[in-house]
Amino acid sequence: MKIDGTRRNDRATELVLAYCAAANRGDAEGMLALLADDIVHDLNQGPREVGRAAFAEYLRHANAHYREQLRDIVVMVSPDGRHAAAEYVVQGEYLRDAAGLPPARGQRYALPGGAFFLIHDDRIRRISRYCNLREWIAQVG
Repeated sequence: MKIDGTRRNDRATELVLAYCAAANRGDAEGMLALLADDIVHDLNQGPREVGRAAFAEYLRHANAHYREQLRDIVVMVSPDGRHAAAEYVVQGEYLRDAAGLPPARGQRYALPGGAFFLIHDDRIRRISRYCNLREWIAQVG
């Protein structure tokens, strides 16, 4: 199949890959530009946050505590382009202590992870992320 951008699922694939590429660059503004204003973010093993400002705060916090790269990314998209999922390996470094977690000492980790996306009007409207917190703690603890 040739992804040429003429089908909704092709555009959704490109959108999710652009989001992952911006994340790998540490480009918060690039990530935010791909989101709907009323983005819904289901935090990994945490609460739901709504809005671009909340997501920007999440990114500020995450980038202060962790340096991460998404590797081996596989994107799956529904035929109508409204739903997408990405599976990946998170390779990271724990840079600074985060509340309720073990002390940071520059520990490195590699975890399987994934995210589910809802897409509307060529913007990401919802992101639900997952990785195994117990496995992360086992690697950095």
